[in-house]
Amino acid sequence: MAWSAVGGDPALVSRVSTVVREGAWQGRLPVRALARACVGACALAAAELGARRAGLSEVPAVRVDDGAVATAFLSERHLAIDGRAPVTFAPLSRFWRTADGWVRTHANYPHHRARLLDVLGVPQDVAAVEAALAERPALEVEEAVYAAGGLAVALRTPEEWAAHEQAAALAGRPLVERELLDSAPARVLAPLDTAGAPLLPAAGLRVLDLTRVIAGPVATRTLALLGADVLRVDAPQLPELPDQHADTGFGKRSTTLDLATDRRTFEDLLAAADVVVTGYRPGALDRFGLSARSLAERRPGLVVAQLSAWGASGPWAGRRGFDSLVQVATGIAAVEGSRERPGALPAQALDHGTGYLLAAAMLRALTEQSYDGGGRVVRLALARTARWLTEGVGTEEAETAGGASYDGAAPWLAETDSPLGRLRYARSPVSFAGGPTDWTRPPGPWGADERRWL
Repeated sequence: MAWSAVGGDPALVSRVSTVVREGAWQGRLPVRALARACVGACALAAAELGARRAGLSEVPAVRVDDGAVATAFLSERHLAIDGRAPVTFAPLSRFWRTADGWVRTHANYPHHRARLLDVLGVPQDVAAVEAALAERPALEVEEAVYAAGGLAVALRTPEEWAAHEQAAALAGRPLVERELLDSAPARVLAPLDTAGAPLLPAAGLRVLDLTRVIAGPVATRTLALLGADVLRVDAPQLPELPDQHADTGFGKRSTTLDLATDRRTFEDLLAAADVVVTGYRPGALDRFGLSARSLAERRPGLVVAQLSAWGASGPWAGRRGFDSLVQVATGIAAVEGSRERPGALPAQALDHGTGYLLAAAMLRALTEQSYDGGGRVVRLALARTARWLTEGVGTEEAETAGGASYDGAAPWLAETDSPLGRLRYARSPVSFAGGPTDWTRPPGPWGADERRWL
């Protein structure tokens, strides 16, 4: 389903083989199937674009290895900086008992943490938060914290989520939304010379990365692996969490730009961009002229990729959200645990899976443009990926390359020196014959690069 969702030719699925490793993951939901499908679609889209640009008679073979996939889907946990383990969740980002059930909060960022504490009227103390939440109903907490700009979601069962208006809005949407934006002429991509060098399908392409946290940065990190010049742009007043930046910053450059005061610089970057990726709430960037239609009017032929937590329509479309919160709302936490004791997927698979699927959609859009032209927009949502997972993850048939065991992540980890220190990191699981095996540059300090294309 992942390959068909991005518009891929069903005949190309035969180019994909899977190395099955028992023990790579365990969960009640088919998270391993989701991960394989998303990574496989991404690698196949990369191989297809590479074959198109290099004039190959056949799309290179794709290999999806359970070990590589399982390791990459936990990349934020495998990261080490000078031997230090990463910080993944802050103390106030967790499940809490309420008067009638459970809520999960997300308070990794200081402004979200402050809003949560303001609503509860307590200091930054775990015991105080626990006591305050224990006195209030879960849905009341959810609404009050969201109204204040914070993040808290009540635990729902799959049946309760299915009855929710937001679930109904998602039910009518495809896994990957794809639309034409304009009738720009066919994109002419420079041919690739593969003699003695890796096949880099995205070489020469310029990607403006306006995403945060995991899913969007995973997608753009993948485009960087494939040769794109990726420039991540953040507001100077909203620094990224250091460990998160280190994990998803491979291959990319990072700069800051205030869209409210320095539009000229952004417009100069846009004028030479091939792809713009946004990961903010639907409509949040429209006032800056960053809707898909507005961007395409100023840069015909642009590929625009939009990522959100809850989808582009429905009562929750404008809400903030993260993987952990989407798991709680959509019933995944109840399935992986129970109503009495919620659980979680073995990885933030909604984030990582959606990230690779987003990269696949962008790569396929570029391939389609090389034949038909036209600017394009692709849209994905974590909650829509969650629906796919809970429905059982339909997959296209792919050849199995043989079984093996999973004895840990070590074979798929690497180390490198960087401006941030000595890094241990997970290699990309995106693999095809002749393709790249690692990023060409490590992450640097957040916001330290120039506001220009290479």
